Amino acid sequence: MTFKSENKIKILVFPCGSEIGLEIHRSLKFSAHIELFGANSIDDHGKFVYQNYIADIPFYSDHQFIPALKKVVNTYGIDAIYPAMDSVITKLASFQTELCCKIITSPFETTEICLSKLKTYQILENKIKVPKIYKTIEEVSQYPVFIKPTVGYGSRGAKKVNDKHQAQQHISEYTDSLICEYLPGKEFTVDCFTNKNGSLLFTEARERNRVVNGVSVNTFRAKENQTTFQEIALKINENLIFRGAWFFQVKLNIQGDLVLLEVASRLGGSSSLYRNLGVNFALLSVFDAFDFEVEIFKNNFNIELDRALDNKYKVDIIYDIIYVDFDDCLILEQIVNIDLIRFLYDCINKKKKLILITKHKHNIFDALKEYKLENFFDEVIHLKPDDSKYKYMIKTNSIYIDDSYQERKIVYQKLGIPVFAPDAVESLI
Repeated sequence: MTFKSENKIKILVFPCGSEIGLEIHRSLKFSAHIELFGANSIDDHGKFVYQNYIADIPFYSDHQFIPALKKVVNTYGIDAIYPAMDSVITKLASFQTELCCKIITSPFETTEICLSKLKTYQILENKIKVPKIYKTIEEVSQYPVFIKPTVGYGSRGAKKVNDKHQAQQHISEYTDSLICEYLPGKEFTVDCFTNKNGSLLFTEARERNRVVNGVSVNTFRAKENQTTFQEIALKINENLIFRGAWFFQVKLNIQGDLVLLEVASRLGGSSSLYRNLGVNFALLSVFDAFDFEVEIFKNNFNIELDRALDNKYKVDIIYDIIYVDFDDCLILEQIVNIDLIRFLYDCINKKKKLILITKHKHNIFDALKEYKLENFFDEVIHLKPDDSKYKYMIKTNSIYIDDSYQERKIVYQKLGIPVFAPDAVESLI
């Protein structure tokens, strides 16, 4: 695989297909200062997202993991590794010297504490409110309780249990777990950024309104007084040494007090809410890691994030010419189809030829001018209503986009080239 380089900072993200790895990609892909590489142990969505993709990295628990990463660092001239999973963060932080590149995270001691909820609570229990911990099931005086792994992330192994029998069953399956008091109130993530000097430059809470598999899929800026969240952030920052993006989660107990759930020495997957207000945690963390002075400001409008599964595709066709229809395809109800335009601009970037082929009832050049597309196409073919489009198309390295089923069917039968309805163009982007 050949990679381009123009003296940019080369950042390797691992594992690149995790929720965090995908957010790092979204955060850094437009930076003129960074060349992104993605690596994985198992192929996942990262393969579809990262242009510079490296597969078959041993699992982080494998004894060949560090040697394999070191080889990648040397082969591609990687300047820094951006770990994108909690356990990987701690592992790489401990091998920074051997890897001969920067690891974009907080110091090893901090990452190790954050990896363990028990260690986190022990460090912070006299500074902020942490949940009550029961040493054994027999100590539990009131149900429900919440059981979660000492080391873990997301919702893996975490469960609300309503009685002793459920607790015993869950503990038998997840032996290294904490039995915590149940917190019934709202849950918040507080996104933070600490610079190289230890100064807390940013902290703001967002409500975790809907959570799926431990991931906040609907979140918005907390309506509660942010001062309390900031006070907690300052106390955590005073007792743990952070560098770059980090976050903590808190939840309201029955008395309405904020109680700590966890602290993580990385950016949150849904911190993209603040990225869209102007606070790009991944980019700030990279610049800070390379000892640049950074500052933060954000827009102040209300914003809500809702996440759902997205689609990415890989197709095995080669094409240099794109034929595209106009009415009800490029133009939908008198507005430009921006999804199709996005694809066509991508084709322009790749030096492909764009040909508009249409049976538009009026002067097509007037219509193109109306939509500010008069110089967009390499060629415009304007046909009469009873003419056949395939007669004016070549079948070598070509594709055809049209909303009309009959038009697509005829072109496919006559020329045998791939044809796409507007809704299928997403497979080409």
